[in-house]
Amino acid sequence: MSPGEWTTLQTIALASLMAWASGLRLYLVVFAVGLAGYEGYIDLPKGLAVLQHPWVIGAAGFMVVMEFLADKVPAIDSAWDAVHTFIRIPAGALLAAGATGDTLTPITIAAGLLGGTITAGTHFTKAGGRAVINTSPEPFSNWGASFTEDAMVASGIWLAFAHPAVFLVMFVLFLLLLAWIIPKVWRGIRAVFARLNPPRAEGSGA
Repeated sequence: MSPGEWTTLQTIALASLMAWASGLRLYLVVFAVGLAGYEGYIDLPKGLAVLQHPWVIGAAGFMVVMEFLADKVPAIDSAWDAVHTFIRIPAGALLAAGATGDTLTPITIAAGLLGGTITAGTHFTKAGGRAVINTSPEPFSNWGASFTEDAMVASGIWLAFAHPAVFLVMFVLFLLLLAWIIPKVWRGIRAVFARLNPPRAEGSGA
């Protein structure tokens, strides 16, 4: 593989990582990638160089702890996801675009559009799935889902830099799984709302 091919592969893997991971653990991927760049383990593209600033790393690290705690508490995790609908999606789009360059070009625009779409799909699947899981009174399924997401993102970050080709294969498989699972998640959400708002019997008084 020539250096040019490797750079392209790394760029695609990085943009895909930033979009996908932002929908699950935005602050973790910002913290991990920024810290790796700051310590010199990776050379970040100019569009993401700001992530290695100590202030950004510190703020992201603080939010990693907050998200880790909030995501382990049923109901609070759903409220956290609801608020972050307005944060994760635009952040994922910007991070994916930043991975492809520091100026506005057709490639960065395309990366931003695709990145935002991928982040949205990942985020809404996560949020919907956790809302369905939270209907169970026991906390263990919630904890299991949360720790699984933590492990997925941490593994994805390592894989994207160590073995970008393998990461991209896994990423495509994830997108296929996402396309299959999204309708099931939303059917589950509709079932939850149906149980919470049962239809009134005809003739029942107010």
